[in-house]
Amino acid sequence: MTTASDLRHFPSADGDLAYLDTGAGDPVVLLHSGFTDHRVFDAQIPSLARDHRVIAPDVRGHGASANATRPFRWADDLAALLRHLDAGPAVLVGVSMGGAIATDTVLEHPELVRAVVACGASTSEFEYTDPWARGVLAEQAAALAAGDVEGWLTAFLRFVPGEHRTLDDVEPDVLRRVREMALGTLSKHTPDEENHRVPLTGTWSRVPKIDVPVLTVNGALDAPDLIADAERLARTVPDGRCVTIDGVAHYPNMEKPAEFEEVVTGFLRTL
Repeated sequence: MTTASDLRHFPSADGDLAYLDTGAGDPVVLLHSGFTDHRVFDAQIPSLARDHRVIAPDVRGHGASANATRPFRWADDLAALLRHLDAGPAVLVGVSMGGAIATDTVLEHPELVRAVVACGASTSEFEYTDPWARGVLAEQAAALAAGDVEGWLTAFLRFVPGEHRTLDDVEPDVLRRVREMALGTLSKHTPDEENHRVPLTGTWSRVPKIDVPVLTVNGALDAPDLIADAERLARTVPDGRCVTIDGVAHYPNMEKPAEFEEVVTGFLRTL
């Protein structure tokens, strides 16, 4: 498990961005899900670092990284970090929001990307249409508007088991870790804070031009429209493939770390 003392800081144009940099070899960048931080990958960092240089940033506005005070795009933040570290082209491995950042980065900065693994993700233009997922998001928004942190966390954690399981079906330590990270990131922000993130548009028209290998990984119990969008990504790029991990939803790397690592390292061996 990583600690704050393991983190380094990149002085970006808008505050310091925190990242972990460990191991040696071809670079692999681990991009965490929304409202969490690099510790989502606590199980993967030491195993991947045996054969690779592993870079695991805290995305802007998350974990130990600075909040935005001006317009930004996460893909540009990542590109600036990789150039600062002279770490491109790198394999980008992202979960949820991190997977979308990985895909956006290969679209915007293709020279920095060797391959992409998008877990529970496609591009950043994805929006849930599934009634269950939209209902959970509505609960989160209502709780946030009311200043109900516990209510927000309760709704947020429902994405860990997914629609067809309960929290009792998930290892308590997984829930504890996700809750801890989410609470830490949420505490960095205020309800009236301006959202400076600039969304990327027109992504799908450019996806067929992605000329690096792309692997999508889905938990079989994740939202059906999210799985379908990830499969669409794998089907649309010239060199795409898709893997499903049974028995889990949105966090296969946390619930089934050994299986997730086997999928990722198998993909890395093909590059």
